[in-house]
Amino acid sequence: MNSRALPLIALLAGACAIGFAPIFVRLTETGPAAAGFWRMFLALPLLAPFLFRPGKPAPLKPNLPILLAGLFFAGDLALWHYGIGMTSVANATVLANLTPLVVTVAGFLIFREKVGALFLVGMGLGLIGAWTMAEGRGAGAPGSNPPLGDALSAATALFYAGYFFCVRQARATFGTTAVMFWSSLVTAAALGVIMLLLGEPVLPASLAGWGACLGLAVVHVTGQGAIAWALGRLPTPTASVVVLIQPAVAAALGWMIFAEIMTPLQGFGALLALAGVAIAQWASARDQAKADQSSVQ
Repeated sequence: MNSRALPLIALLAGACAIGFAPIFVRLTETGPAAAGFWRMFLALPLLAPFLFRPGKPAPLKPNLPILLAGLFFAGDLALWHYGIGMTSVANATVLANLTPLVVTVAGFLIFREKVGALFLVGMGLGLIGAWTMAEGRGAGAPGSNPPLGDALSAATALFYAGYFFCVRQARATFGTTAVMFWSSLVTAAALGVIMLLLGEPVLPASLAGWGACLGLAVVHVTGQGAIAWALGRLPTPTASVVVLIQPAVAAALGWMIFAEIMTPLQGFGALLALAGVAIAQWASARDQAKADQSSVQ
């Protein structure tokens, strides 16, 4: 088997698994923040065996970057889960995937990382696509408040950008599993406070609801874990494009399970947004590779 075949399969499987997340959020029978709490809380027993292994010392407490990463991810999940309830699964997922654009722009503003012309083209396409999706809703669009749901889903990109930068700092000291475990613990605690302050329904009303909560935890651990494993074994441009199958899976599931049909204009906007993100990620990875090569020389 080709050396890249297994990582590519893992990346596809991980992205498809994450595509189930918005579906499970809808089925949890809890409040949006509470769904995020169960996602993180139930993931902890799944992560613990990989971190606390016999004969392998594990970090006993998180550092500041991990604490901040957990808080940023709590904001990300709270906003996105509320967005999922107010707009279509497709819109919520595609708009949340604008994160790479925000990350690169933030990197330019904060760390003065260079941004190339091709990235700007991709960013422009992504933003035009996002606007087209929001404006292309037909009459009777799914969701209780589609405009607000779209805005909340897009805003998750800001919080995920903060999470991304904090994780990057944390990885200088901690391994991937340690970062996932401790940040998940912080996220669960923060979402627990949010759900109580907002007076959300906390406990699912049926076994199906509990199953959805457990499903969220499983797709979080397996999906994120598979993607993290594959990213270290595939060229970044390839990985950055393949992982965008997640919104397509979520949109297809939203259509099959909730009968959410996208208008032709929304479909065009979604393709434009994802194409823009793919171009921007590819350009960013290419520029980073050139910079790394220059530093070596």
